Amino acid sequence: MASDDMKRIEENGDLHVFVQSIESLEDGRLKFNFHFMLHGECVEVAVVCDRTDRNGEYTLAYLGENRLLVSETDYRLFVTFRLQNIRNGTKTQVLALYGRLSELRPSFLHRFEKVCKTYGLGPENIISLSHQGRARALRRQQPGRGRS
Repeated sequence: MASDDMKRIEENGDLHVFVQSIESLEDGRLKFNFHFMLHGECVEVAVVCDRTDRNGEYTLAYLGENRLLVSETDYRLFVTFRLQNIRNGTKTQVLALYGRLSELRPSFLHRFEKVCKTYGLGPENIISLSHQGRARALRRQQPGRGRS
């Protein structure tokens, strides 16, 4: 995940989310099921993005106005999204790479870095959530543990 406002994607940031699944609905909208931390507790949320007239573009009302674009994809392996958020007049850009595999090959990550560079985001703007998400999932599966 990458952003021009790192506070929003770092731990406890409002855009620091762990996507569980992405579903294309029959009417063309996209449904995201994800987890994020709220007051120290892991919360599950489902969000539906509305399709626009432009191919691969969606809108979403979440902490401001959002435009979500499918930047590139191979539906069998990965998708890269670009989110443009406007909240209180401030624009934030987020790019996210999601894979169908638990760990993508380094070539995918290198490609993601190139996409980020296209939008003015360098290596200092990129964080990996893959290991964090997996650790949270493992904690959820352990008996006797609360939600993470």
